[in-house]
Amino acid sequence: MNFPSREQVESIRRRYPPGTRIELLSMEDPYHPVPPGMKGTVVGVDDAGSIMMKWDNGRSLSLIPGEDSFRKIEPKSRKKNSHER
Repeated sequence: MNFPSREQVESIRRRYPPGTRIELLSMEDPYHPVPPGMKGTVVGVDDAGSIMMKWDNGRSLSLIPGEDSFRKIEPKSRKKNSHER
């Protein structure tokens, strides 16, 4: 396993700060995978660049960028009323 550089880890931390919502597309864990479609919240990013997660089903398995497939759930923006510009 190749560990990411300090700069790469910092980039992951900026992209996925604690509180970021994630949807899992697939996980490369043959023994205890989190099911595809599961959503969760980022707890943090460790020094190896793994994204520590709290999944909505109670699991806490981390994501490994480059191995697991996932997407960031963008917060819904507030819709403007017709009278706002």
